[in-house]
Amino acid sequence: MNPPLTGYTVVDLSSGIAGGYATKILADGGADVIKVEAPEGDPLRGWSASGTAPGALFAFLAGGKRSVIADRQLLDRLLAGADAVVWSPESTAAQSVSPVDLHRRHPHLIVTAITPFGLDGPWSARPATEFTLQAWSGGAIGIGRGTQDRAPVTIGGQVGEWLSGAYAAAMTLAFRARALRDGHGELIDLSKLEAQILCLTYYPVTYFETLGRPWRTERRPTVPGVAQAADGLVALGCGTAQQWWDLCAMSGHEEWIDETAELTITEQANRHADELYEWIRRQPADELRDIAAAFRIPNAPVGNGENVTAMDHFVLRETFVPNPAGGFVQPGPPYRFTGAALRAPAPPPALGEHTDEVRAAALPPRPAPTTPHDRDRLPFTGLRVLDMTTFWAGPSCTHALGMLGADVIHLESTSRPDGTRLIAGIPSTVEQWWERSPIFSALNTNKKSVTIDFQTEAGRELLLRLIAESDVVVENFTPRVIDQLGLDFDAVKALRDDIIMVRMPGFGLDGPWRDNPAFAYIIEDVSGLSWLTGYPDRTPVEPYSVGDPNAGVHALNALLLALEHRRTTGQAVLVEAAMVDAALNIAAEQVIEYSATGALLHRDGNRGPVAAPQNLYQSAEIDEFGRDDSWVAIAVQSDEQWQALRSALGAPDWACDPALEHAEGRRAAHDALDERLAAWCRARTGDQIVDLLWPAGVPVAKVMQPHRQTELPQLRHRRFFEHVGHPVNVAAPHSTLPVKLVDGPTTFHREPAPLLGEHNHEVLTALGLTDDQIEALADDGVIGTEPGRAGRHKAVR
Repeated sequence: MNPPLTGYTVVDLSSGIAGGYATKILADGGADVIKVEAPEGDPLRGWSASGTAPGALFAFLAGGKRSVIADRQLLDRLLAGADAVVWSPESTAAQSVSPVDLHRRHPHLIVTAITPFGLDGPWSARPATEFTLQAWSGGAIGIGRGTQDRAPVTIGGQVGEWLSGAYAAAMTLAFRARALRDGHGELIDLSKLEAQILCLTYYPVTYFETLGRPWRTERRPTVPGVAQAADGLVALGCGTAQQWWDLCAMSGHEEWIDETAELTITEQANRHADELYEWIRRQPADELRDIAAAFRIPNAPVGNGENVTAMDHFVLRETFVPNPAGGFVQPGPPYRFTGAALRAPAPPPALGEHTDEVRAAALPPRPAPTTPHDRDRLPFTGLRVLDMTTFWAGPSCTHALGMLGADVIHLESTSRPDGTRLIAGIPSTVEQWWERSPIFSALNTNKKSVTIDFQTEAGRELLLRLIAESDVVVENFTPRVIDQLGLDFDAVKALRDDIIMVRMPGFGLDGPWRDNPAFAYIIEDVSGLSWLTGYPDRTPVEPYSVGDPNAGVHALNALLLALEHRRTTGQAVLVEAAMVDAALNIAAEQVIEYSATGALLHRDGNRGPVAAPQNLYQSAEIDEFGRDDSWVAIAVQSDEQWQALRSALGAPDWACDPALEHAEGRRAAHDALDERLAAWCRARTGDQIVDLLWPAGVPVAKVMQPHRQTELPQLRHRRFFEHVGHPVNVAAPHSTLPVKLVDGPTTFHREPAPLLGEHNHEVLTALGLTDDQIEALADDGVIGTEPGRAGRHKAVR
């Protein structure tokens, strides 16, 4: 069985994790990825976060690609014969061509450019690192990450790079679908800043503008989160009121339960945190997890590069595989297919290994487009998607499809509306409170809402008819729910023989953790994402924002590969896009480094392996909440940037030590540099610091409150936020996709998020039901437009 992208040629003019991961996704899907390198090779060939495993990460990212050292003539031949190009400015080989020029000279190409801020705009030429982008995005504060007694803490592991790469691959595949219609390519201008906003913050602008208050105003730890048990760390989740009540009962403190409290669950848990942690410290970790599982409380061991490969669930699922080049293990692909195949793991190429082979190849140029642009610039017009997902991970996958033209039917029920309708903290005394969630609004524009109680016989019949009319079904229930409904892949395929079914379980469709509750923070804990986040003298801090959107963008990639397989074969595909497999892939560096050399990567506050000095430093101004709590991020990742920083500071004696000329010396003196930079920053405002250092060429950023993202001029220039009206809520800015497009669409939000059951009549009429039949379904509670009413008939047995 050929992989879906067999025959698809991608020229890789990128360097760094983002471009490397984007092209890895395409290569794993079967594309012929030709990596163009300078004679000195991609810097990732010598990179190691620990300094002990140079080239191991490159071997993971470059597996199965071909490497060429190309002169301009060969490069032009390659580009003329390729289908797509992935470009980033870090690549020396890319610096001889601009993405704009590539798109102009080769109009058939999908050109995906990955840059910190985008190709144009007031910040386009400004220096940035993963660290400073987290600060600008609001991701350094996120949804309350860390505690008020220390500086905010950024997420470790360069997650923004990995997430940008996953988005770059998905957008490349999406616009391939349009190119297949009319032969015209696209210039996809992807911003890492915007990818971080989508994945490291939780729609803070829409929340703030809709409700008039920020989601969080201070940093509070999630309780329990990652906690110290008697014999090691354990992760316990408490994301709902029921889970808090169950945790109270489990710990023997029923007196903490107050169903009438005005405090949020987070506030109630923080109130009792000390007593709760003391109880946890007396319990063995495995026993605690067994008890938590019995109470249906999300839980997991805390993973890192050393222990995660030996966890029984991953061993039984064969989640980790040897790298074909030998020397270390790596996570397998972030999704699995039934009915289609990914390419088997392959070793990375030697530098220039395929130059002669490629030079000798015919490389016939792709034909230039001969027809006018398709007037419909949306790639997925006509694609019917049944969206049986809830909360963040699943809806973020289907939301991208909706923004790109798919007809997405979001399935809810009046007894179980989408969970994001319920988490905005809006009192039930407010009229139509269930329609006022800014989180639901931000995730579900361009969708239709249909409510069906498919626990009833009539509802199940409607669901089966909807499935038969859909191209794609996406669901993120725990596996046992679909099993109980009798809606596994075979059953769905019997309704439509070319269906694409995307299942998004937390831990996969098999294995001992198969039916465990899987919230994003638990996925972050077990995968190692939490392990690298926080301070070394404290337990890890949950990112609390990455697990869901990361799962969504990986499921999107898998779905697009499955659609490509169906296009060429006419066959159905089951996609298993487990949240944990996606998280393990973006945390891959930990396992790779440890299995290669025994080097265990650790959290280090706001320092990291890429830059030195790197930290958050307090500035002089009082923040909008009246606190002395304003910060700037500074990250020096090259000797040239150190020289720029030293000059901008006025070349003080302490900065002129010859030992600081190179990264090793600066890293050795990091404590002293932090002390000096902290004192310098403390006497200045954030704007003064940025205005002095950034034009000089130093990566620097203000640590933004997330709800202030619209104040960034670069985002305004790129129209990343679009104002969306709503029949119940005020019009508010909504984030879009992290790309700007030359040939459109220019607007992503065409319709507001739907009211509960708003499209029942429209969709059911299209299925052939009469007005009387639809009215009878409403009378019986099978469908409806208000929460709380279930169908009258007994559930399906």
